Amino acid sequence: MDELNRKSVAEFKNSDKIPVIIILDNIRSMHNVGSVFRTADAFLLQAIYLCGYTPQPPHRDINKTALGATETVDWKYFDTATDAITSVKKLGYSVVAIEQAEKSISLHKYSPKHADKIAVVFGNEVSGVGDEILRMADACIEIPQLGMKHSLNISVAAGIVLWELVRNRIAHYD
Repeated sequence: MDELNRKSVAEFKNSDKIPVIIILDNIRSMHNVGSVFRTADAFLLQAIYLCGYTPQPPHRDINKTALGATETVDWKYFDTATDAITSVKKLGYSVVAIEQAEKSISLHKYSPKHADKIAVVFGNEVSGVGDEILRMADACIEIPQLGMKHSLNISVAAGIVLWELVRNRIAHYD
């Protein structure tokens, strides 16, 4: 593990984070929540905001996929995603919803700047990001999908989107 240059929990907590906050709105699956925590840890992201009936740590089923990331990644709970969005906007974050919607931008065409503070909203596994949230968002992004199925598991979608948002910033954190 030493050769992998893994941070300790204290080192992670004290590190400068990539200014990306994940907002999970009414996610049903604890495994999806845990997986998103693990991805947020891997990319040294600012925080996760859990909203609505999204499960919260500590929970055995979240921990099963988070593998300790609930101890490193900062998180908060909000009754509604609209409350979370209001909070991040006050902190200077732009809000990007991940949804297949009219006027959405293809992920590969979205290019934030290194210093941009971005909050990314992922919606319910079945119903997606709600209309009220889409109206509050500064942009809507979708992942191009070429096959017959035009949906991805939220943990997979989060990994793809978050990597795309951080890949150009990583050089600043190595």
